[in-house]
Amino acid sequence: MPDCATAAPSHIPVRPLAQAASDLIVVVERRRDFRWPDPDGRVMTAGAYVAAQPGRPRRVINLCRHADYLSAGYYASLLAEARGDRVTPALRTLADLVGAGTGQADLADSLADLNPRLVHLPPPPAGAARHAANIYFGRTPDTGLTDVAARLFQRLDYPLMRLTLAYGEGGWRIAGLVPLGTDAVPRMHDVFFLNALEAYARRRWQRPRGPAAPSFTLGVLHDPDDPLPPSNAGTLAHLARVGDDLGVRVEVIGRRDYRHLARFDGLFIRETTAVPHHTFRFARRAEALGIPAVDDTTSILRCTNKVFLAETLAGHGVATPRTRLVTRATLAEVAATLTFPAVLKAPDGAFSRGVERVMDIDAFHRVAAALLARSQIILAQDYLPTAFDWRVGVLGGEVLFVAQYYMCPRHWQIVRHAADGSHDEGATRAVAVADTPTAVLAAALAAARLMGNGLYGVDLKQLPSGEVVVIEVNDNPNLDVGAEDRAAGPLLWRRVIGHFLTAAGRAPMPGSAAVSAIDLPTAERAALARAAAVRAAVA
Repeated sequence: MPDCATAAPSHIPVRPLAQAASDLIVVVERRRDFRWPDPDGRVMTAGAYVAAQPGRPRRVINLCRHADYLSAGYYASLLAEARGDRVTPALRTLADLVGAGTGQADLADSLADLNPRLVHLPPPPAGAARHAANIYFGRTPDTGLTDVAARLFQRLDYPLMRLTLAYGEGGWRIAGLVPLGTDAVPRMHDVFFLNALEAYARRRWQRPRGPAAPSFTLGVLHDPDDPLPPSNAGTLAHLARVGDDLGVRVEVIGRRDYRHLARFDGLFIRETTAVPHHTFRFARRAEALGIPAVDDTTSILRCTNKVFLAETLAGHGVATPRTRLVTRATLAEVAATLTFPAVLKAPDGAFSRGVERVMDIDAFHRVAAALLARSQIILAQDYLPTAFDWRVGVLGGEVLFVAQYYMCPRHWQIVRHAADGSHDEGATRAVAVADTPTAVLAAALAAARLMGNGLYGVDLKQLPSGEVVVIEVNDNPNLDVGAEDRAAGPLLWRRVIGHFLTAAGRAPMPGSAAVSAIDLPTAERAALARAAAVRAAVA
């Protein structure tokens, strides 16, 4: 590609990293991964960053060579967001480029709108049909790709990337994009890389620009084979009937409908979500299309990792059980502070999976070793036994429902999993908002507000002392007819549908301030008024 020659960088003066903003730090996996000068000591390892006490917000450039799910690089970005630091790359970027469910074909499809910007490039030499270019903070030594490199960084916000182009009948097109570690920077690019880093460090920090989210059939993503779905088939049929009353068509879809997502006006994910999973890809695709999605990618990223939850809740003064982050290096130190029994948690456990009660120090070391085999960080928490957990459903910053989830008989958790794959669940008792302790509502709303503006199920315990502690915030809470809606009634389902209409700019949400209170039953008016008062108190 003659017009994609590599620019000779040797004449470009190198500005030291020390001249960058004073609040900047660069995180690498191992100190030797950053082979360039660091006169002001801004480079630190991921381990040191994880162990550091949160302070005033900083700018963090995450250059860890491993950024796949639950790796050191993943946790560097996750904790940066939890602490309020401004980090590049953001968590959602890691999920896009590094997630196990990320396909290069799907990624290339999402970037196809940039292909017209390659038309000026000449055909390749005979026998060559592909071309690769390194991109450092939106800059590339390949002079013919300057504009595309800048636009890719503006959109994806990943510091170091390798762009692959393929040549065919229609000319050049984007065929793939993969993240790079600092070890992939060739020495001939040293000067170019350092100047790109310095230029980025000096500029005003901005969030990456995603595609605009314009305006509304509601697609409901559901797996009929899921043994613990957040909503069962009967509930989805009921939701469809409510939608008909409101002029909304509800259509149940599966993972094979990914490429057809553009024909829907809203996406309601009713599968158990995870980051390296097709549910996250659906949410990301919906956002790229400007389609309102529940759950959104930010909520999935934040709520599916208990390390993020613990760091965020603690950083904002939300009461939780005493929690310690555990790594291989801190095993002995944490063990010495525990009172047994205690609880160990994998960061991405769900439905009582990945959560273990340990009765003594030997069990602690045995279970911790197993959990640390798949995650760099796990959590240790005080064990706080109660007959039930409070579950407060929050949608768009307002209380949607309240329930009590009772522990499974003769078990310490709500769900008990058997070795053969079967499970038992404790009872669910719906509670009217008006009958819910104010402290429970206030804690739930405060915790949900830190996760975003989507649909959350906040789990709480009220201790014998009256103190309320938040256990976790779930991004994909159960919603079933005859369970969570027993106290809230028909209003719950109207508000769920209305949330999507509002997000798409179609209509005010039923039950919100935009609907006349006269139109609502007395019990619903009282519940909404109480929830509004609590929300105002914690705002």
